[in-house]
Amino acid sequence: MPSDDLRLIGGEFAAPEKEALFQAERLPETIRHVRLILIFSVIMNSLFLFSDARFYGGPHFLPAISARLLVVGASCAAVWAVRTTGSFPALQRVMVVWQAISAVGVAYLCSTRSDIALFVLLMLPALYMLAVPTSFRWTVLSCVFCTGVLLCGYLLPSPVPDTALGIVMATVMSNAPILLFVMRWNRLRRLEWTAVRAAGRANGELAESRRLYETMFRAVPVPIVVSRQADGQFVSINDAGMDFFGIPDGASIAQYTTRDIVPLDQRRRLQGILEAHGSARDQEIVITIRGGVRRDILLSIEAVQADGVPCVVSSLVDITSRKAMEERIRVAANHDVLTGLANRALFQTSLDGALAQAREEGSTVGLILIDLDAFKEVNDTLGHDAGDTLLKAVGHRLTEVTEPDDLVARLGGDEFVVIARSGSLQHPEGRDLTALSERILSALRPPIDIRGRIVAPRASLGIAVYPAHADNAPDLFTNADLALYAAKGAGRNRATTFEPGLRAVIEDRVTITREMRSTLDAGGLIPFYQPKILLATGRIIGFEALARWQHPTRGLLTPTDFATVFDDPDIGIAVGQNLRRQIFADVADWIGSGHDPGRVFFNLSSAQFAQGDLADVLLAEIAAVGLSCDRFGIEVTETVLLAGNGNRVGPILETLHTAGLRIALDDFGTGYASLTHLKQFPVDEIKIDRSFVRDLERDPDDAAIVAAVLQLGRSLALDVTAEGIENNAQAHFLLAKGCSYAQGYLYGRPMPGDQVPGILTDSNERARSVVFG
Repeated sequence: MPSDDLRLIGGEFAAPEKEALFQAERLPETIRHVRLILIFSVIMNSLFLFSDARFYGGPHFLPAISARLLVVGASCAAVWAVRTTGSFPALQRVMVVWQAISAVGVAYLCSTRSDIALFVLLMLPALYMLAVPTSFRWTVLSCVFCTGVLLCGYLLPSPVPDTALGIVMATVMSNAPILLFVMRWNRLRRLEWTAVRAAGRANGELAESRRLYETMFRAVPVPIVVSRQADGQFVSINDAGMDFFGIPDGASIAQYTTRDIVPLDQRRRLQGILEAHGSARDQEIVITIRGGVRRDILLSIEAVQADGVPCVVSSLVDITSRKAMEERIRVAANHDVLTGLANRALFQTSLDGALAQAREEGSTVGLILIDLDAFKEVNDTLGHDAGDTLLKAVGHRLTEVTEPDDLVARLGGDEFVVIARSGSLQHPEGRDLTALSERILSALRPPIDIRGRIVAPRASLGIAVYPAHADNAPDLFTNADLALYAAKGAGRNRATTFEPGLRAVIEDRVTITREMRSTLDAGGLIPFYQPKILLATGRIIGFEALARWQHPTRGLLTPTDFATVFDDPDIGIAVGQNLRRQIFADVADWIGSGHDPGRVFFNLSSAQFAQGDLADVLLAEIAAVGLSCDRFGIEVTETVLLAGNGNRVGPILETLHTAGLRIALDDFGTGYASLTHLKQFPVDEIKIDRSFVRDLERDPDDAAIVAAVLQLGRSLALDVTAEGIENNAQAHFLLAKGCSYAQGYLYGRPMPGDQVPGILTDSNERARSVVFG
């Protein structure tokens, strides 16, 4: 952008382009000014022309008439030339030529040395400098030329006046102040022009800014309201605000005030913030708009002055939908989707709050943990939809039987919990938790019709009370869980209150788990092998691998002693891998030594089926020792089939069965829905649990059950193995009923792997003599 600096001499802009812009903007006005000067010159010199007629016959007549005609002609020509002028330089050239011609003409007049000639000599240069619009350079040059020509015209005709020097000095002295005035005038005009332009730009920018503000104010999608601070009357509002408040187009906004919208208590609170800070940001309030509709908004306000009137600018964000969504999210985050009960998160928060309140009030809090009995049976036999229906019915019944101040929550699966606020420590009889538990059991007892099937809910309950049983939430829950575990162990469908002795159970679990981790590293877990014989001949046709733990202080332990470690998936998987490696290595050694151990079965626990690639890993381990799959079999219990990994068990067993491993269903008859499992899974063999074999000689029911299972095996073309045979009478009964295979102390106790080759060497005759002896 060109500089606004002015020249020290002349007062014009130092930048040529800025000076040209100044002259170009003023050109129309300059042209009008020049026309006036030229027309004035024509008129005045024409009048003087008539006046000069008085010199007719005298020596001054010819010079006067000639000079006047020259000036009038030059002025007329200049008027005509100005008509076609389109720029200041062109106009300036016309004026400079006009001045030169006029100066020559007037100098000729001055040669007469008339009384007015001296006045013209002094005044004409000044008039040119003051009136004729030319650049300072041409103003000076025109002044010098005009003054020189006039002095020559006045002084050169002989004789030269005695006052010639004085006249020259007077002319110079009179022109010098005029030049200084022209310089100052040039400077002032340009400063004024610059100021006017700056003001124009500022006003234009201000107007543009105002237009932009108005446009933005109207277009902003957020409702914005300007209201008077004194009475809340609306002063201005944007389009979004009109829509938000339901103000019709063309309606006067003066009839609307914030007092009709914002509650009094909220207005006072906001006014206090405004007076203290001058503004308020992101204030959540509830307002009432047209039609009595309540809206949640996020409000920001700012105190301003509008034409000297204190006002408030308010911007509103409608968060009604967001608040509703937050409420739905809060409910969803704290409530079970299926039953609508409180979930684990809300239960934990509520329990912490209840205990804190109980500490302050000196009251007690009861915790009742509820677990449905045989819920998996409902899911597996009737489907998950039926299970969901049962869970919703249980949740409804629990809500009906508890107090309004109690909290009923579903922790997940088939686990529920009740937080029961009891009486004070001084009056513990105020709430009988045992009676409440009985009411819960009674409420759950009535059967439920689910798709035409009658389901009778049953539950086990564990009770713990603050502060009698624990003084914090984690311990209180743990103790209730221990009581629940005891209730299940005592036969289910009952309530058990926590006792300190129950904690020893969990401590034993922790100890067993910790020691098992160490044992896996030290090699204390080993497989024992129990012979499996062909009942008809007494020949050993295989073995069952059984886990044994050589405990450093408790001696040799069976799985019954450390069954709880399988509740930990990581340990359960590690135990299985450890045993399999030893079993595969033992079988490979026996075969390498020339012995035929037949088919060796090993057990897979529920924890191992949590390993998604179990089938691939197991088959790779067998291949790694160079054995074929027909050397091995897998035993699973119905508990495994009912566990949470049931959806994985089927595909894994199918893969292993296809590879050549036999599948045996262990402890048959002691679980649920055995016939369903025989149909659902690739079972080759069923094993009669020892609990049925033990008393079959004395208990007709056991004998009948065993006979029925054997008949079932024949009907389904399944092999049947009887476990726990301890005498010849049991063996003869089973053989007579068509049992294929047998295991038990009668044929051999579980033994370490290094004893197997010996028993394989001398087994057939000894086994036959035992069976038929």
